[in-house]
Amino acid sequence: MKIYVWDLPTRLFHWSLVILVVLSVLTGLGWSGLEDEMRIHEWSGIAIIVLVLFRLIWGFAGGRHARFTDFMKGPVAVLKYVKGLVTGAHEQWLGHNPLGGLSVIAMIVLVGLQAGLGLFANDDSHIEGPLFSLVGKETSDYLTWLHRLNSDALYVVIGIHICAILFYRLKGERLVAAMVHGYKNFEDGSAAPAQDAKGNIIAAVIILAISAGLTIWTVYF
Repeated sequence: MKIYVWDLPTRLFHWSLVILVVLSVLTGLGWSGLEDEMRIHEWSGIAIIVLVLFRLIWGFAGGRHARFTDFMKGPVAVLKYVKGLVTGAHEQWLGHNPLGGLSVIAMIVLVGLQAGLGLFANDDSHIEGPLFSLVGKETSDYLTWLHRLNSDALYVVIGIHICAILFYRLKGERLVAAMVHGYKNFEDGSAAPAQDAKGNIIAAVIILAISAGLTIWTVYF
């Protein structure tokens, strides 16, 4: 049975973030082949901040399964779910499962932190983050070090995320496809779609505009 789970704003956020993270990695490592890589890296990071701010607000105002209250579970629920995975008692969830919910939070925190640190970073040459002048060279050097350190943690979380997608694919769950069209195939016939799963598109546009405005004002004004 197909059930609508992921609202359109959540799906657009997800794939936009994927594109921007890939772009940020390629330009940050100098692998993109684009001119003015670091300037593009800066713009990509600022766009990521807009998306993260949007997602934080959408986590309270979005569709049922996009809300933090839907997938943020306590340690008991997480341990119970992990135990089920180990013992082979796989439990399918409409939205994010308890372990997946943790990975979502980790991803949002690390991606947001990475982009935020980049605002103050420098490359010991001619490139400085837009908020470099607020902290000075010494503090900027430390934040640049944290920016690079956090990137390693982010690579680990991304790797785990990709492995999890492959793992659940072997169990018959098409997580990537669900994040494209919004529907999940749910084996349990007792599951019912949430009436508020689609979210409010107009609210999403307003939230995105507010997020962009706040970010641009903070960074450039």
